[in-house]
Amino acid sequence: MCGIAGWIDFSRNLHIQSATIRAMTAALTLRGPDGEGVWTDTHAAVGHRRLAVIDIPGGRQPMTVEADGAVAAVLTYSGELYNFRELRTQLRDSGHAFRTASDTEVVLRAYLQWGLSCVDMFEGMYAFGIWDVRQQRLVLVRDRMGVKPLFYHRTADGVLFASEPKALLTHPAVPAEVDADGLREALSMVRTPGRSAYRHIDELPPGHLMVVERGGARLVRYWELPTREHSDDQQETIRHVRDLLTGVLRRQLVADVPQCTLLSGGLDSSAVTALAATVSGPDAVRSFSVDFAGPDQDFRADPMRGSADRPFVHDVAQRSGLRHSDIVLDTAALMDPLHRAAVVRANDGPKALGDMYTSLYLLFRAVREHSTVALSGESADELFGGYEWFHDERLIAAENFPWLAALQAMTGAADPVLDVLDPGVAELLDLPTYQADGYRQALGEVEHVSGDDARARRMREISYLNLTRFLPIFLDRKDRMSMAHGLEVRVPFCDHRLVEYVYNTPWAMKSFDGREKSLLRAAVADLLPPSVLARRKTPYPSTQDPAYELALREQVSAATSDGGPVTALVDRKRVRDLLDAPLAPSNFAPTRRSLELILNLDEWLRYYPVHLRLDG
Repeated sequence: MCGIAGWIDFSRNLHIQSATIRAMTAALTLRGPDGEGVWTDTHAAVGHRRLAVIDIPGGRQPMTVEADGAVAAVLTYSGELYNFRELRTQLRDSGHAFRTASDTEVVLRAYLQWGLSCVDMFEGMYAFGIWDVRQQRLVLVRDRMGVKPLFYHRTADGVLFASEPKALLTHPAVPAEVDADGLREALSMVRTPGRSAYRHIDELPPGHLMVVERGGARLVRYWELPTREHSDDQQETIRHVRDLLTGVLRRQLVADVPQCTLLSGGLDSSAVTALAATVSGPDAVRSFSVDFAGPDQDFRADPMRGSADRPFVHDVAQRSGLRHSDIVLDTAALMDPLHRAAVVRANDGPKALGDMYTSLYLLFRAVREHSTVALSGESADELFGGYEWFHDERLIAAENFPWLAALQAMTGAADPVLDVLDPGVAELLDLPTYQADGYRQALGEVEHVSGDDARARRMREISYLNLTRFLPIFLDRKDRMSMAHGLEVRVPFCDHRLVEYVYNTPWAMKSFDGREKSLLRAAVADLLPPSVLARRKTPYPSTQDPAYELALREQVSAATSDGGPVTALVDRKRVRDLLDAPLAPSNFAPTRRSLELILNLDEWLRYYPVHLRLDG
């Protein structure tokens, strides 16, 4: 995976700026615990933190390639290229002589061979920067689905870039300022392509590249969700999905380090786990799951979760013959201020899902003690239609992002997570209008197949919204929480060929038996135990220990009683009402999410530090 950083300035000599690029690179140490490298030229300074996964001795970066006795290009790269072996063969046939066995060198030489069109050849998850010494230009690239992050800050004479905003914020030219749009982006459950929470930092959108030259920068979209006719019948479609998934797992189970799967007992992670065991053998991978300790070990069903994960997890592990470990977390660990601080800093900001971030952070810490690479079921719900808003007619018809409509239907509030905002701040931010504008923008991007009826058109829109505005939230969560421990998490369901095929499969085929993710279930039915095949969609778990909310209230009371920065954003009367209210009946209740958000905002504003510029 790794962390990348760079600075291009056509008006300065960056040979003498090594301290600055080293500071930027050091900010990404957790992403790459296995090595550090810096390379400087007159107008370019490039840094890299390495997580060694393929070709441990030979994949050091930044990596250079020479032509006619001089450096022709240098690469700083994060990610995995799953078809690097096939591309290396092609490049060798074209005359390239490789000095390493790494996918890094394949990326670099592919650029030398094919220029910008090399991105059309790549299969994988990646973010990288290539400084072309001969042409004096920088090329930044992000993978099609946006699995790996890449942020940048434009300057008058070039650009700064990095895997995470924290690296850019170490540069003296980039202030940690957050304006109203930035706070909207931080607090909204919608990701807007290209935006970050920070006023002077943008994110390279998925499927884009940027070319930075002396005359300026240009953004190029090299991939988007294609719209095409689907000609396969139901059985052919099921078989093709299975073939695609099997091929994806074969490519993604290539590494020179221990590997595992993240197993929740749901359909998605169970499919990945069973296929991994089938492709590599049960001895090649192991599985991990998360669970929670508490005074009452009995699971209590609620509107969001009808069953506990553990029995289904164990059924899958036993069926696949895998060595499995349950990672059990207690309330003390979830409420530890040091862990909350680590989560906020890993995310470069606050998140409203509270312990769903902290528990993932702690799960990944435990997994990293045994494995360097993990496979996850992320994005199957968005791709195959797993969420309730793919099936509830009221939510399908809502003129809003469907997950926001679902939240309102469940709680009866427009945005219960954010109802703690000071009225003046809430009026200034006007999140409903911000979200409505984003919704209209997203719908305007959707292409339709000629002849589709209204139902087919709407389901394509729902799919597009989920893949481009909802999925990025969870891909970012997975990346930030895993890379905080130097753990590489791969997401097979984000393979772009699988995404293209399933996105264009008619909704009637995706839901042919009236259930969620019918197509995926049919494609892997022979690999999974009956219990998992019959299980309904269940979200990522959250602790049910009442002591967790009691601890939340105690810490919120302390954070809002000393006049700290968070008090300028929240409605203090509303906070007092929350602290005095009965304990929430569900761990998914908005009360609890509001309390968690307050603590995360407080951590961010108090210690990051952040300069709020809400006056414009």
